[in-house]
Amino acid sequence: MPLAKPRMTVIDTDPGIDDAIGILLALSSPEFTIAGVTTVAGNIGIEATTRNAGRLLAFAGREDISVFQGAAAPLSRVGPEPLNLHGEDGIGGVALPDPARPPEGRNAVEWLAEFLLDQPVGTVDVLALGPLTNIARLILASPEAAKRVGRVIAMGGAIYERGNVGPRSEFNLWADPEAAAVVVTSGLPLVLIPLDVTRRVRATREFSGILASSEKSFASMAGKLIESYFESTTNRESRPLHDPCVMLFALSPELFHCENLELSVSTAGNEHAGELAVAAGSTSVRVALRVDAPAALELLERQLTAAQAGDKFKI
Repeated sequence: MPLAKPRMTVIDTDPGIDDAIGILLALSSPEFTIAGVTTVAGNIGIEATTRNAGRLLAFAGREDISVFQGAAAPLSRVGPEPLNLHGEDGIGGVALPDPARPPEGRNAVEWLAEFLLDQPVGTVDVLALGPLTNIARLILASPEAAKRVGRVIAMGGAIYERGNVGPRSEFNLWADPEAAAVVVTSGLPLVLIPLDVTRRVRATREFSGILASSEKSFASMAGKLIESYFESTTNRESRPLHDPCVMLFALSPELFHCENLELSVSTAGNEHAGELAVAAGSTSVRVALRVDAPAALELLERQLTAAQAGDKFKI
């Protein structure tokens, strides 16, 4: 049976250890045709996130994929301090080559608008792994282009779970709550992958060791990245793989249980920034609330161990 046509995809990211694993998963999956990578400040500053995106593509031998630098700061507030969790370079100090080519001269949002207007309506998905600033800027600056997006699958928020930067706030939405509010209320087809799901997909040291010892380069690098995640903490038996859940959902949505929830985003200027509230009369959003975690980890391992750096998947 011939493979289904790969889905045209843009990755919006702030790498980031778990972003990096998600990007490697996408690069190892023939189900995606990656049109470009757009970067945003988040886990670390924009220069570092952009460089890390280029380094990952250089490692993968994918110099054919362009990187477009995006928002250096949130829509209307001061950006967060870099996360020490990801190390000074944002990627856990894992050895990666220098970018094989510089980022493109065009701004990420300008390029994305032009690209969407040049593609058939609904054929391009955006996989959003960081703060939603670039997506919000697209909606505000080029609404006609934004309406052409097939869907946005975004890691962000917490529904019933505790937050990771505030009582109920998750980092990506907390880092730019105004942008999150724009995206949530935009009416774009949005699937939100919150902490309720991502905290269930956890890599153990045994899992990272299996990947790190693989002869396949994508798997080996993902294992090293997960191991660096462990090194940044103490006495942890497992680490959540937040951002790879976006790619896992795109690959196998049947592994996730989703509900349509009416959500609002808090734009408070305190620890409650970015909190999601389920409230009647708010915007309906498709939200993943449960996941078959063992099957998700099996899929991650299978995809990473089936491909090698340099694979282009030209179908």
